[in-house]
Amino acid sequence: MNATRVFYEGRVQGVGFRWTARKIAQGYDVTGLVRNLPDGRVELQVSGDDEEVNAFLTDIRDSVLSGHITTEQREKIALPNAFKGFQIIS
Repeated sequence: MNATRVFYEGRVQGVGFRWTARKIAQGYDVTGLVRNLPDGRVELQVSGDDEEVNAFLTDIRDSVLSGHITTEQREKIALPNAFKGFQIIS
């Protein structure tokens, strides 16, 4: 099981980032959340098998969102299976 938190910086709010991330997540066996942060970044938390999580994060980086991302910071986190599906948090 892999649990990862990613902070995206750039022009990542107001461009459909959260909705696109959720749509991409539907193609993978992952759970998690994505939300805007007050400082202008987007936070994404995802858990699942290593292969699924890594492929999902690669697809986000290679999607239409890539032009909006200037920095991506990943960190492993301890996350129990607390999520059901992939959620957008306001």
